Amino acid sequence: QVQLVESGGGLVQPGESLRLSCVTSGFAFSSDSMSWYRQAPGKERELVAGISSDGGITTYADSVKGRFTISRDNVKNTVYLQMNSLEFEDTAVYLCNAVTGVGTGHVRPWFSSWGRGTQVTVSS
Repeated sequence: QVQLVESGGGLVQPGESLRLSCVTSGFAFSSDSMSWYRQAPGKERELVAGISSDGGITTYADSVKGRFTISRDNVKNTVYLQMNSLEFEDTAVYLCNAVTGVGTGHVRPWFSSWGRGTQVTVSS
């Protein structure tokens, strides 16, 4: 059974930072590219960042470039998202998933079942 458990979200003010974690199990984490997506109410789910299996290739949405950093620990089977300089528009539920296509410009989720995600709310 694939498990994707996101944590680390919370309520912050604009300009502050959060670090999200996604602890995984049930698949060959170290062989798979991973990603963070986000979904806000009334909006489509969008790719935020992706990282190759060995961490050598990363990709980011234009809206978060320079502010967010994706990383992974293949011993802990965990992927992270460091979010700095948070803005109102970053408010969303953040979810992780394995992906295909990192480095190709066409990243797509691999597992059809998503975790519950973790809520990030940026408010003044």
